[in-house]
Amino acid sequence: ELLLNIAQDMLQTLDYKVVVMNSGEAALEYLREQSVDLVILDMIMDPGMSGLETYEEILRLHPGQRAVIASGFAENEDVRRALSLGATSFLRKPYTLKSLGKTAKESLA
Repeated sequence: ELLLNIAQDMLQTLDYKVVVMNSGEAALEYLREQSVDLVILDMIMDPGMSGLETYEEILRLHPGQRAVIASGFAENEDVRRALSLGATSFLRKPYTLKSLGKTAKESLA
């Protein structure tokens, strides 16, 4: 929860409109009714769906959805799979305001 609030504050500081969901399931529920320009997903979201599972389901709802995959771990098979499905970037945690802003901007370009 704390990390979600920090990421939200960082993105709002950069003038992005942010909607935060605390699980993959909540994100999917939201995206059934809404569309967004960019999704930032953590690879590990306990309990519940992983970032990869969530992204796969998001793509069923919104093919071509832009996404950034964030993880505190090194790039692994799940990250590579998400990137091969169309995720625009991998953002290693902990990230800074500068690295988050740069990744978001590049992903939306």
